[in-house]
Amino acid sequence: MKNYLAIYLCSAAAMAKWNEMPEQLRSERQASGVQAWHDWVDRNKDRIVELGTPLGKTKAVGHSGISDVRNAMTAYTVVRADSHEEAAGFFVGHPHYTIFPGESIEVMECLPIPDNSGRG
Repeated sequence: MKNYLAIYLCSAAAMAKWNEMPEQLRSERQASGVQAWHDWVDRNKDRIVELGTPLGKTKAVGHSGISDVRNAMTAYTVVRADSHEEAAGFFVGHPHYTIFPGESIEVMECLPIPDNSGRG
């Protein structure tokens, strides 16, 4: 089995649309989404390596220093699966994009760090 990182994505436009919803509707969807997310965790708990967390504001660090940036990443989870296809399958119908304003979840294999010691 291998580990796979799932990154939850939501654009600024989708979030703006969510924020334009009437407060009562947004609260109802929030409550049902949280319950659906807990149900998803319960169904997949034997494959979740790290539950992850929501992600906050972003800083980019590069040759020109540190700057504030914006991206579409909203949260992450690490799962264990026999294949990339199986790992992606855990997220089909996920509440991130079926109830919440999220747009997609990207799933990628966590690769081993190459051994540069010359020992193999």
